[in-house]
Amino acid sequence: MAGTFLIAGIGVFFFNAFNLPLPWLLGPIFACLIAAVAGVPMRGIKILNDGMRTILGVAVGATLTPAVLATFPSMLPTLILVPAMVACIGFIGVPYFRRLCGYDFPTAYYAAMPGGLQDMLLFGEEAGGNIRTLSLIHATRVVVIVAALPFFLRGFWGADLTNPPGAPASTIPVLELAIMAGCALVGWQIAQRIGMFGASILGPLILAAIVTVTGGLHYRPPAEAIWAAQFFIGMFVGSKYTGITMDEIRHDLAAGLGFCVILIILTVVFVEAIYGLGLAPGIEALLAFAPGGQAELTVLALVVGADVAFVVAHHVLRIFIVIIGAPLTARVFASAFRRPS
Repeated sequence: MAGTFLIAGIGVFFFNAFNLPLPWLLGPIFACLIAAVAGVPMRGIKILNDGMRTILGVAVGATLTPAVLATFPSMLPTLILVPAMVACIGFIGVPYFRRLCGYDFPTAYYAAMPGGLQDMLLFGEEAGGNIRTLSLIHATRVVVIVAALPFFLRGFWGADLTNPPGAPASTIPVLELAIMAGCALVGWQIAQRIGMFGASILGPLILAAIVTVTGGLHYRPPAEAIWAAQFFIGMFVGSKYTGITMDEIRHDLAAGLGFCVILIILTVVFVEAIYGLGLAPGIEALLAFAPGGQAELTVLALVVGADVAFVVAHHVLRIFIVIIGAPLTARVFASAFRRPS
């Protein structure tokens, strides 16, 4: 674990030294990825990673003021496009993994579904899929999408990725910091006990939103907390490649990269349509429809100053659709795509 922390810290140092975007998130991702491919053993702390995600939940919940909530009905035209995009990903992704990459059906299906990494691994394992393959493909999806987006944002929209994601901790009242910590811990535990998906983010988000709407919270978590969350999330994603073999690089990693090309093309098509029809600004549309990790895209939204509520609402809907619909739709796909002889 100490070695993993050191490697992630070196990544932050180099990204800062070369003025690369999002050093606290992308630095640990790439440093841990390179170390994993080189055969360096690494291990993260899952409960600490989940704990860091609660910070992002509180950050989003604290933005959901009554004025922001009043804008939710205006999101309906783009929210109804989320199921359409999920369906397109499935109809293209399952045959890609099944026919072209030669995976068995459970592995192909759950590799294609753009849901939460942990949820897709759980469903895939229960269905008889290869959990190692699923882990590598979904980690690749998150890494590529999250790494590509900052360059899209800066190159096409001139987004400033150097903005601090919050105010310094020294400027936030101690009582507000205590309320945030309470929302994070209590919301997480309640959501976990009732079996809510994405409990470490959605539980704190809901509780912080309730406290914000009732006038109990007036600040977002400080910049230092958001940076810490980026560091641990980046380290966790990058260390997913630990133990990767050359065979896995040639087959699973290559399959994952090919799928990312498909995802990027689909994302560009939907974003261009949404932006062209005037349904949402380009930055918000890109962050809302890019099928990366919910936590990582929340970080990006916070850093570039996008409408965080808009972005999170679309990702929550995407993950909800995938989690609820995946087991049911899998049966339909299973009859259409038999194991190749």
